Amino acid sequence: MEDDKVAKPVVGDVPMEEGGKDVKEAKKKEKKENPKNAKKAERQLARQMEAAAVQEVVDPLAANYGEVELVTLQSATQSGRKWIKVSQLDQELKGQTVLVRGRVHAVRGKGKMAFLVVRESGYTVQCLASIAENIVSKQMLKFISGLNKESIIDVEGEVSVPPGEIAGTSQQVEIQIRKLFCVSKALPSLPLTLEDASRSELDFEKAEKEGKQYVKVGQDTRLNNRVLDLRTPCNQAVFRVQSHVSMLFREYLVSEDFVEVHTPKLMAGASEGGSSVFTLDYKGQPACLAQSPQLHKQMGICADFGRVFEIGPVFRAENSFTHRHLCEFTGLDLEMEIKEHYFEVIDLLDKLFVHIFDGLNSKCKKELEAINQQYPFEPLKEAGTIVDPMGDLNTESEKKLGQLVKDKYDTDFYILHRYPLAVRPFYTMPCADDPRYTNSFDVFIRGEEIISGAQRVHDVDLLTKRAIECGIDVKSLSTYIDSFRYGVVPHGGLGVGLERVVMLFCALGNIRKTSMFPRDPQRLTP
Repeated sequence: MEDDKVAKPVVGDVPMEEGGKDVKEAKKKEKKENPKNAKKAERQLARQMEAAAVQEVVDPLAANYGEVELVTLQSATQSGRKWIKVSQLDQELKGQTVLVRGRVHAVRGKGKMAFLVVRESGYTVQCLASIAENIVSKQMLKFISGLNKESIIDVEGEVSVPPGEIAGTSQQVEIQIRKLFCVSKALPSLPLTLEDASRSELDFEKAEKEGKQYVKVGQDTRLNNRVLDLRTPCNQAVFRVQSHVSMLFREYLVSEDFVEVHTPKLMAGASEGGSSVFTLDYKGQPACLAQSPQLHKQMGICADFGRVFEIGPVFRAENSFTHRHLCEFTGLDLEMEIKEHYFEVIDLLDKLFVHIFDGLNSKCKKELEAINQQYPFEPLKEAGTIVDPMGDLNTESEKKLGQLVKDKYDTDFYILHRYPLAVRPFYTMPCADDPRYTNSFDVFIRGEEIISGAQRVHDVDLLTKRAIECGIDVKSLSTYIDSFRYGVVPHGGLGVGLERVVMLFCALGNIRKTSMFPRDPQRLTP
């Protein structure tokens, strides 16, 4: 039938005809008109001729490999097949047939064999295919060897255990390939390679000494191609650590009778004051994005929830081009009733973060090791201490103080309290003994501020006075202020940026490394 004919390879616009006359003429023409591309054209012709030859030979094992048709992936049927995670492949599965799905991490053909490394969620396993009667054909080897890196594939085969250690893969077993299907093809040329994006500074230093030259992937290239960058072992680990931070935060607070709440992010007025607020039109009314859940957290206390927390987005329209500021980040916030003193909040905070840090060290050992391989860091020394500041601190002062505290107290984790009234938000309670200062505190890790907290003003008159002094339109906060007219317990709380916790715990040096898709003053995509 006409449809069964194999398409003839072409050179330029000239089809290959029997006898090769037209091909020879085309080759001569190509060399004459474009000598630089002559060799490239010859290689292309060779590949086309080889592909045509392969197509002409019917492979009796063709059902064991190939590209999966889209219709099969449109939830047409359920086969009952069971996939196993690459991370679960171990020596106990020796001799068993398994089915895995992952990405082509590396591939090469060698004689009558093809070697393939499959990666799934940062874990890797080596797969081998060798020509064997009724199992693996020459055409199947060519198909495997031609797979593009990062393509999604299904591999079915028998688990084997080699006699020695397998270098370069996380799993110390191999899969002897019996079937292989490509589920989704990646482009043959990618904006960056995972191999380049995964190198550490030590790798570059070693390469320089050995006279080698590696490609260094810059921050903008990483962020512009974030989906690829996030596939590196380090980034896979970073965001699993981040997931554990929020999980441990929630876990501890729930155990202490906190209630998780979800507050609005569209506001009638600025919750923190100042100019760092995103304004917008809300159906003809002026509005803004929430700079924090502060006002509604306090209203939750007014509503007798006693202890509340939230994990949610926070927006700051500040033009801060620093390593630790973002225009959007994830806030970890809590608010709680206090009986006598705002140190009750600090006491809970201390226990909370010991729980988080201990949890990370015990539950994320593999992830922390993966981060440490690309960005080496020293473990955090957690024992805290409290210091009185004499004023607000800039980044340089924070780092100098952090070193002094570490030298004296041997800790990377410390708390400053009693900040001046002028540098704290309007809702911060002034000190009883000196109204120039406040019942407030900041927590520092590795010399950088990570948490801000305080006792809140719960007196209506004082709250109104402080808002006016800070230049805030009291009318825009009327429902918030009215909440305190109905009686409210003394209370305090704190807020911390999730991305900053991970950045400082792992000493990553830039908050963009801990934000999945960062938003700073110059970046709104991807």
